[in-house]
Amino acid sequence: MLASWVPADAVDDAVEVTGKRAQRRGGKLPPRVVAYFVMAMALFADEDYEEVAARLAGTLADWGGWEESWGRVPTSGGITQARQRLGPEPLAELFRQVAAPVAGLDTGGAFLGPWRLMSIDGMEWDVPDTAANREAFGVHEAGGGEAAYPKVRVVTVSECASRAPVLAAMGPAGSGKGTGEKSLARALYPRLGEDWLLIADRNFYDWDAWVTAAGTGAALLWRVKSDIRLPALELLPDGSYRSVLVRPGTTPKQRQALIEAARRGEDLDPDRARPVRVVEYDVPDRDGDGKGELIALVTTITDRRRAPAAVLAAAYHRRWEHESANAQLKTYLRGPGRILRSQSPDMVRQELWGYLLTHYAISALICTAATAAGIDPDRVKFKRAVRVIRRRVADPAFSP
Repeated sequence: MLASWVPADAVDDAVEVTGKRAQRRGGKLPPRVVAYFVMAMALFADEDYEEVAARLAGTLADWGGWEESWGRVPTSGGITQARQRLGPEPLAELFRQVAAPVAGLDTGGAFLGPWRLMSIDGMEWDVPDTAANREAFGVHEAGGGEAAYPKVRVVTVSECASRAPVLAAMGPAGSGKGTGEKSLARALYPRLGEDWLLIADRNFYDWDAWVTAAGTGAALLWRVKSDIRLPALELLPDGSYRSVLVRPGTTPKQRQALIEAARRGEDLDPDRARPVRVVEYDVPDRDGDGKGELIALVTTITDRRRAPAAVLAAAYHRRWEHESANAQLKTYLRGPGRILRSQSPDMVRQELWGYLLTHYAISALICTAATAAGIDPDRVKFKRAVRVIRRRVADPAFSP
């Protein structure tokens, strides 16, 4: 399953690009095998190193031609040293190479017109409370005191239909400058696809983020907070309205001049103002956050005929697929309440890239199978798919 979506040639390329080739030939744990081991750690989060290695060894023996990579299952200490030699860079490069949208034109719920539905969101992971992890990631306030563990924040861009992550950035989960979701997301916006419609919640909007993301040619559909001023320039037949986003720091007089120019349909200086369309609605029967609250969406799709307001409102709620994807990673792969294994920052990062690659491979497998069967990928239970995959490799070729 992993090799179908993360092929060995791509692993070798990533190792080569990052300068992590084996220093000597004939080693028991060459970089390619260690990379697959890190991914297998995510698939078997409940097992110790030697058990994960035994399960992986059985698969490699079945493939043929890989037996010389093992000889016998290595010890936990040997695996730790091999992971340290590899580092996080090859896994990060591997994710960059292989993670791409997988839904086809006939995949249910994958597109809105010409745009592939994508979303951005963040999550936090607890890591072991070691001195090195504390220094790298910090320990943050929780309930009036320190959190029990250091935390890492991961922001991903995922495909809504398949829930497969395709872009990712990670860093400390602090409250200081440069540690929030917005900061991590900035590294991802330049890599958006031109045929994507990126959906984001209200925590991601700011002027610079919008300008950078829109500059890629991707379409945007972002919720904004209530303090963002959205002058109504023209009410459209579908209930949406034309508006304009103005760069912060613009004087009131300059702002009003830009608004009037936008109202007249004049071309605007893109460094000062951006025309948008606004869709507003509420969800009166939804409990909790959002009940009775006005939801304001801004989009770069200014032509209502290409995406009517009701269609955009429905598309925005596909963002919740990302919440489900985060739960798949943290609940069904890692396990609820479980902290990562790694004791050092580089190994934490390596382990997280392994989780992202494994989640990508499983999501791609589900999406491909569902599309071939003519059903929506949402109908395939991720938890069941993980169980099937684990059972397939539950009988290793030899005992640890």
